[in-house]
Amino acid sequence: MDELIKKANVLVEALPYIRAFAGKTIVIKYGGKAMTDPALKEGFATDVVLLKYVGLQPVVVHGGGPQIDQMLKRLAIEPKFRQGVRVTDAATMEIVEMVLGGTINKEIAALISRHGAKAVGLSGKDGGLVLAKPFTRADWTKKLGTDLGGLAEDEDYGLVGDVQAVDPSIVTNLQASHAIPVIAPMGVGKDGRTYNINADLVAGAVAAALGAEKLVVLTDVRGIKDEDGKHVSTLARKDVARMVKKGTISEGMLPKVQACLTALDGGVKKAHVIDGRTPHAILLEIFTDKGVGTEIVA
Repeated sequence: MDELIKKANVLVEALPYIRAFAGKTIVIKYGGKAMTDPALKEGFATDVVLLKYVGLQPVVVHGGGPQIDQMLKRLAIEPKFRQGVRVTDAATMEIVEMVLGGTINKEIAALISRHGAKAVGLSGKDGGLVLAKPFTRADWTKKLGTDLGGLAEDEDYGLVGDVQAVDPSIVTNLQASHAIPVIAPMGVGKDGRTYNINADLVAGAVAAALGAEKLVVLTDVRGIKDEDGKHVSTLARKDVARMVKKGTISEGMLPKVQACLTALDGGVKKAHVIDGRTPHAILLEIFTDKGVGTEIVA
């Protein structure tokens, strides 16, 4: 009986959040181990379906770097990175589009659908969703207010892009038909070329364009740590800027916090960086008082 009462208390704790977020859009950036571990994949799909059934409007934006690397190596193409940025020539872009927009995207949509909700896979190319522009260091560092050391302004990264604009109409149309959009992070430039875009940045821009209630970024760490290496549960925007300038936030966390800042600037109320290795991390972050990651507020 005590165990049943504990379960009832969990539902009671979640009720105010379910009521507050009913009908609201939650953009989830899906990546890291949660995309490769079979149990975590199943748990992720279940969580997304549960969000839908309790009245929220989840939108999934996914990554797929490890899977792209595996396919490149199978085809005897060596992955190339420059200061953490994947150099994307025309041949690599074909593989990126095949893996991200094909295999991974459809697998995620099918998995969510199998758990009881209608999910539709698409990429940033579909319906003019993401207008892309070539990647430059200046664009990435302007938002963060600090220089991404080692990224030379004149280096050519090939078909690596950044988000110039988002037209969310295709997403809102899918939401109106009660579907869960699953988005692969690519876009089309004004030159007609396809660009490979960091999934964090696409998620932040999509959240802003949709006027989402929240952006939730899944990663492989508990959240953001302070200068002493201690987990921080809540950060203000100004705190993030200070930590980036001091180098406390660096490397792989930079595009994640940039995505959060983009979302906040676009009117999103809160952005969350959470550990996708924790089972049901999304539910724990959204529907409990303490949460499990780091929330960033305007």
